[in-house]
Amino acid sequence: MEAKKHTISVLMLPWLAHGHINPFLELAKKLASKNFHIYLCSTPVNLNSIKKRVSEKYSQSIELIELHLPSLPDLPPHYHTTNGLPPHLMNTLKTAFELASPNFSKILQTLHPDLVIHDYNQPWVTDSASSMNIPAVQFPTFSATVVALAIHMSENTEEKFPFPEIYLQEHEMISLKKDIDEVPSKKFPYDEAIRRSHDIILVKTCRDFEGKYIDYLSNLTSKKIVPVGSLVQESMDQDDYEEIAQWLDKKEKSSTVFVSFGSEYFLSKEEILAVAQGLALSKVNFIWVIRFPQGERLNIRDALPEGYLERVGERGMIMEGWAPQALILQHPSIGGFVSHCGWSSFMESMKFGVPIIAMPMHIDQPMNARLVEYIGVGVEAAKDEDGKLQSEEIAKAIREVVAEENGEDVRKKAKELSEKMNAKEDEEIDGVAEELVALCSNK
Repeated sequence: MEAKKHTISVLMLPWLAHGHINPFLELAKKLASKNFHIYLCSTPVNLNSIKKRVSEKYSQSIELIELHLPSLPDLPPHYHTTNGLPPHLMNTLKTAFELASPNFSKILQTLHPDLVIHDYNQPWVTDSASSMNIPAVQFPTFSATVVALAIHMSENTEEKFPFPEIYLQEHEMISLKKDIDEVPSKKFPYDEAIRRSHDIILVKTCRDFEGKYIDYLSNLTSKKIVPVGSLVQESMDQDDYEEIAQWLDKKEKSSTVFVSFGSEYFLSKEEILAVAQGLALSKVNFIWVIRFPQGERLNIRDALPEGYLERVGERGMIMEGWAPQALILQHPSIGGFVSHCGWSSFMESMKFGVPIIAMPMHIDQPMNARLVEYIGVGVEAAKDEDGKLQSEEIAKAIREVVAEENGEDVRKKAKELSEKMNAKEDEEIDGVAEELVALCSNK
């Protein structure tokens, strides 16, 4: 773990979820191409899963650094990741991550980088870095809208958020407050850590659709907000894609939806049935990725209604566990993305010009879904007043986005935004590199 000095060395520490690690890795690649040297720090189980994505091209400029979490009885090393983690162990993992701060401090002392870039829930990183006179910049992997709303909620309990298009239903507010109350640290993570970010905050976004929220976040934090673009994962797993591509090649242009609820949310049996019926009622082709927590002895056939696979036939492809999402979304047969609206999925959809059928589940996803509708790049499938999925509403939203005339504006807007975003990607990364160089020069 010997520090190599290039122009600027950066130690990165994302949260232990793939939805966080992936954008950090993509940012690392972009900065490596600007002559930065990157140390990407995570647990061994996470680093093993991304090793192959650090290709020969980056082998000299990106180093993977192991962070060892303390041993806790319920948390063996293969659970030192959110990927497949049973939901009841999430807070145990958060606690273990916080308890690893002395190990992180040792890494920091050994490498002594010029700069630290870290995630949203780590005020202790800033403490370690500042004790060594190293600037630490926060890179929350959420939207500017969500970060602004979170800070607003933590500070202005009486005042309404100034953007009424971004709101929470009662059941969503209850769920979010529960998530916040269960955070092991006593301090609200957004508010506490973000104010310690050194002069700037990096956000995975574009001004084209988050401009006013970026400005409001800047006002709230008195920091410069620096957009880093979409940071969509490079497509490498062509082998896993061959069978899917052959299936998609037989479908008409924009006739198929891709259905995925991300790497951390596991649908209940009731939700699987509602989605299955919604897809059947829509009469639209689909590829659906279903995930189960590690250790659950369920398979797709058991989880779906009896005879469902046979009834759907060639109209649907159902996969378990994982699918090459970016490659699928780029295929010309894909006309919509039935998504939980995790921010990485939102950005992938926008990059490839695919309109969204929004089905948010928890945390930041409901706010992202409101943004989808507000900027006109998708439709949210209505739930009942308790927040339960309704198969008829799922079918209706899919048909509107993919098949019906009244979805034409949504389809057009998604394409337009994609073109704007892609045109600015290089310019945005140049801007990020300049800001980071200036930050290190002034320390």
